[in-house]
Amino acid sequence: MAARGELALDDPAAKHLPPHVTMPSRNSREITLLDLATHRSGLPRMPDNFEPADPENPYADYSVERLYTFLSSHELRRDPGAEFEYSNLGMGLLGHALERVSGQTYEVLVRERILDPLGMDMTGITLEGDLADWMTRGHDQYGDVVPYWDVIALAGAGGPRSDLEDMLRYVRANMNPPDSPLGRAMRDAHRVRDDIGEDRTIGLAWSILEYQGRQIWTHGGGTAGFSTYIGFDPELGVGFVRLANAGNFEDDIGLDFLRRGPPLDIAEVHPAPEVLQRYVGSYELMPGRAAVIRMEDEGWLTMQAPGNVRFRMHAESDTSFFLKRTPWRFWFTRDETGAVVGMVADLEGSERSGPKVSDDGPPPRVVAGNARPEAEDLPMTAEEMAPYEGTFVLEAGPRTLEVRVFIEEGRLMAQPAGQRAYRLMYQGDHEFRLEPDPAIRLVFTVENARAETLTLHQSGSAISGRRQP
Repeated sequence: MAARGELALDDPAAKHLPPHVTMPSRNSREITLLDLATHRSGLPRMPDNFEPADPENPYADYSVERLYTFLSSHELRRDPGAEFEYSNLGMGLLGHALERVSGQTYEVLVRERILDPLGMDMTGITLEGDLADWMTRGHDQYGDVVPYWDVIALAGAGGPRSDLEDMLRYVRANMNPPDSPLGRAMRDAHRVRDDIGEDRTIGLAWSILEYQGRQIWTHGGGTAGFSTYIGFDPELGVGFVRLANAGNFEDDIGLDFLRRGPPLDIAEVHPAPEVLQRYVGSYELMPGRAAVIRMEDEGWLTMQAPGNVRFRMHAESDTSFFLKRTPWRFWFTRDETGAVVGMVADLEGSERSGPKVSDDGPPPRVVAGNARPEAEDLPMTAEEMAPYEGTFVLEAGPRTLEVRVFIEEGRLMAQPAGQRAYRLMYQGDHEFRLEPDPAIRLVFTVENARAETLTLHQSGSAISGRRQP
């Protein structure tokens, strides 16, 4: 659209919104379309008036009018263009601005400008026809089916649905853009616009990983029950598409292959089942964190670290194994009686070793963090809840998550930005679990009778941050 002269990247976003909408600015710096496309607008991840009537389809009732209300009342915490902060709100607003410029819905605009030229017939927003017939069901981390999300006003942030073949067409076109207006727009979108830290730069929405002198373009996302990730290296001419109908699928298998190349080229042997069975158990390679070796029904071993998926182990001898998923190698150690007592791991040059701590292990869902844990729900008085109230900003690399903790109707609640509020169940010692998902833990540190920091534990990872003044 910029190449056609329909708009300019440095246009203030306010130029493409109705006159009655007051677009936030700071220190006379207006938010531009480029700021929105590079997540440097200063807008939060989600609007603070995002209060879904149906938490299982949270975007369905978020209207354009509510978006305008938020924009007209919001005060930016930083100048536009000053810092990178991933914003679903910003990308959704950009999509809405493009709708207003084109006079078309976001779905029709994307169909005419991108999908039809690339032959992507199984991509769209409206769930109808073949797209509806072929749409699989999404699942949460416990394996339960969850409803589809309908993203309407913020469609640019996650409205489209697609399939593997269409996404492969999209990645292929980005690796070798056609000689057409669309191809030239793709090349322009790939151009580095800014450094966002952690060996990454950003183009127009694309995150660009700087890896050993290479540049890898990536983008990922998800809705309830679904997770997606794509990436490509145009110099190598290799790309990947990873689609999962599990909302918390965080395994970066595609990016691993793209970064590391083909699997280790090691000749395999096939030890007898009774030999493999000796290695089954849990091994403490890090304090308090045990890797689990399991014999699968197919007759091979798998290794699973906490919070992760299982990796098949391939034998290069009766005592040494390697992974094809990632270039890791393992050796088992024995005592003078021949009993297996430990394991040594070479994790791409970083060696770790640990003892065998048991001859079995918890079920895979438990190790991966996908089992519903039992949780206490200890009583608290209003005076005991009060020290935890406040707003905490958690940092996960270049991204932040704002969590508000407050008391409502005698219950302590936590509300991540852009989400509904959840009740906190007290476990003791400043630790809480979320209702209805007790796998998520919130741990506070308290100083002088006031919570000062908050750590969120979820899916095997932890992010922390401090209370805001």
